[in-house]
Amino acid sequence: IAHVVRSFTDKDIIHVSNEVNPVSDIETINLELIMADLTTVEKRMEGVRSKARANDKEGIMQLAVLEKIRTALLKGDRAYTVAYGDEPAEMSQGDKSGGPATMATPLGGETPFVKTLQLLTMKPMIYIMNVDELSIAQETGLPHADPHAMKFPDAVIISAKLEAELADLSEEDMKNYLEDLGLKESGLDQLIRQSYKLLHLITYFTSGPEETRAWTIVEGTKAPQAAGVIHTDFERGFIRAEVMRWKDLVECGSEAVAKERALFRLEGKEYVVQDGDVMHFRFAV
Repeated sequence: IAHVVRSFTDKDIIHVSNEVNPVSDIETINLELIMADLTTVEKRMEGVRSKARANDKEGIMQLAVLEKIRTALLKGDRAYTVAYGDEPAEMSQGDKSGGPATMATPLGGETPFVKTLQLLTMKPMIYIMNVDELSIAQETGLPHADPHAMKFPDAVIISAKLEAELADLSEEDMKNYLEDLGLKESGLDQLIRQSYKLLHLITYFTSGPEETRAWTIVEGTKAPQAAGVIHTDFERGFIRAEVMRWKDLVECGSEAVAKERALFRLEGKEYVVQDGDVMHFRFAV
């Protein structure tokens, strides 16, 4: 869930509460999400109780899960803060202060049932502070948020007005405009990067004479499964992968030069793909 909140003052743009307070707006929306999930959970509990009374093992498990989710929601916590019995202990579900989750939906025994509930507060959330153009810092090249944003240190700070202007520019003009403002990248680029981080996604590249392409995979994906993102035959017949870092390829200017400098390395089926890898797959049909 991308949660955009207003963090700028403009007398010509009315705020529903007649005040600009992004923290209050966030708390209001989070409460609405919690109330929606509470309705879902309580409705499901009505149907599960009869199964639990009949000593149905699945019904007993489901009722127990629903009860602990309901308890968390009534306390004002979101569903992702609940400890599910099938989760690895080292995988954090995020704090209970309203900050974003630090992982995607967990996997395991209880969780498949939780996923069927499609709870809004189980979804990872990213906060986006919409500021005015004057709130973009010149000195550091990084967006500067108002004090409200301090409660949400991982929030993405953008100026929607500035982003609209950038959207109408050519790539070169956009780059020059950002430099004039003291910015290294657009707010959209920041949002993409933060979203990838929140969802534990990385990118690897394939590059040939005609094109270079980026492929999105989940952190921890091994080489055969990464190859399968391109085509299932690549995964099925995987032999090995030639791998190098994208910075090395850019510096060399070509694959031939990179090979001359022995920057390519061979990796097998157990290799875990890293963000920014350039990969050439060998496979047998």
